[in-house]
Amino acid sequence: MPTPSADSEDLGSVGRCTTHRQMNTTKNPTIVYLRVSTAEQETDSQEDQVLEYCRVRGWQPPVIFRDAASGASSNRPGLEQMLAQVRAGGVHQVVTDKLDRLGRSLTHLAIIFGELQMRNVALICTSQGIDTSKQNPVGQLQLGVLMAVAEFERALIKERTLAGLEVTRKRGKRLGRPPLDQKVVGLILATATRMGRHVRAIAREIHASPSSVCRVRARVSR
Repeated sequence: MPTPSADSEDLGSVGRCTTHRQMNTTKNPTIVYLRVSTAEQETDSQEDQVLEYCRVRGWQPPVIFRDAASGASSNRPGLEQMLAQVRAGGVHQVVTDKLDRLGRSLTHLAIIFGELQMRNVALICTSQGIDTSKQNPVGQLQLGVLMAVAEFERALIKERTLAGLEVTRKRGKRLGRPPLDQKVVGLILATATRMGRHVRAIAREIHASPSSVCRVRARVSR
């Protein structure tokens, strides 16, 4: 099994993430991303499979990023650092075990796919036969299907949100922020007349939020 490059290091316990010391200047064409759900689990089995995949193809030992976090978690430092490496340039492929190691949802995956595509970086999932490199037409088809499903999911979420809002309206519930008390409105206007146009100063003076001051002034200007 290939060993990590000499100038790579383990950054310790934060998200159990391993990254490269000179992330923005390294031009390693291959990145590996590994994730387990809890700190008690290990990435060894994923790592063995993925590194063997890279070795068979004659790629140089890749930069490896790891996370120990739930797939639904938005706090994944390894993933963020991996994407930063991609943005720095010089990356040809991102290799992972399965799609669910990478994205929180289809929509999140679509965002990652879009960023990789924009930078001509292939996504490879070794245990699922997914390879979106341009020389692989089947992989391009897979990517197109995944993007279409993600777009469908976004449309469903939007439709459910609008339907929920409509039900709320029919029940007579008010949507949006509640109206300001007229006493507060009067106090804001009086203070604005006395102090001028400084929104934050007015808000501090009467212990109101700057957004409330802006709402009142916008109403008056209309």
